Amino acid sequence: MLGLILAAEALVGFGAAIGAAISAIAAGIGIGKIGSSAMEAIARQPEAAGDIRSNMIVIAALVEGVALFAVIVAVLALFV
Repeated sequence: MLGLILAAEALVGFGAAIGAAISAIAAGIGIGKIGSSAMEAIARQPEAAGDIRSNMIVIAALVEGVALFAVIVAVLALFV
């Protein structure tokens, strides 16, 4: 019985690590796509560079916020 409890705790830790890794990778991909699209938009319309850059920063901050929330939830899964 104790072996099953220890195995379950190990799986919770593994799941939390996988969840945190997936959220970090997804955030990196998302921010990369945001930057790529912003650079392409600035290349197409250079006079709107300021507006595009400010929108890019806001969207990147939102993506980072969601990724941070996902990592915190994954870490909380270890302790709850």
